Amino acid sequence: MSLERQVRAKLASKRSPEREKEAQEWIEGVLGAKFPPGELFEDVLKDGTVLCQLINKLKPGSVAKINSSGGQFKMMENITNFQAAIKAYGVPDIDVFQTVDLWEKKDIAQVVSTLFALGRETYRHPEWNGPYLGPKPSEECKRDFSEEVLKAGQTVIGLQAGSNKGASQSGQNLGAGRKILLGK
Repeated sequence: MSLERQVRAKLASKRSPEREKEAQEWIEGVLGAKFPPGELFEDVLKDGTVLCQLINKLKPGSVAKINSSGGQFKMMENITNFQAAIKAYGVPDIDVFQTVDLWEKKDIAQVVSTLFALGRETYRHPEWNGPYLGPKPSEECKRDFSEEVLKAGQTVIGLQAGSNKGASQSGQNLGAGRKILLGK
């Protein structure tokens, strides 16, 4: 099996139809329109127009101009504009797919992962009250302890420290004893 075939097989194995369906339903819920019947998930997203419409629904005015014609470079520009808009929205750069992942259908699982990252980010925007995608991210739980409580905690031996109640291994020999031979 060639290396290219192995890579394609590995990328195809990362795809999850359930996650793709969940992402599709979320996009349809946000946009208020169904995907065209009979078209594949990645084919609907490929030109970037649906993605640009999605981010414009979440944060109006994020993508000023959505290209609907003009060749492949204009369509790839839609994807690039979407990526820039979601980074500005708060999605970490590490979670954003590469343009070729979608345009050339190289890694659709990464595209879906980006959509889930965007869905998680919507929880952090109180102005958004539409549908959400994925689990709600955890929030910081900052605690302030007094000096008295901190000093009391220093006297306690935690269970992670490995307390053994005074037991030792002195007197135990497993296997042959250690012999030190001098003068040889």
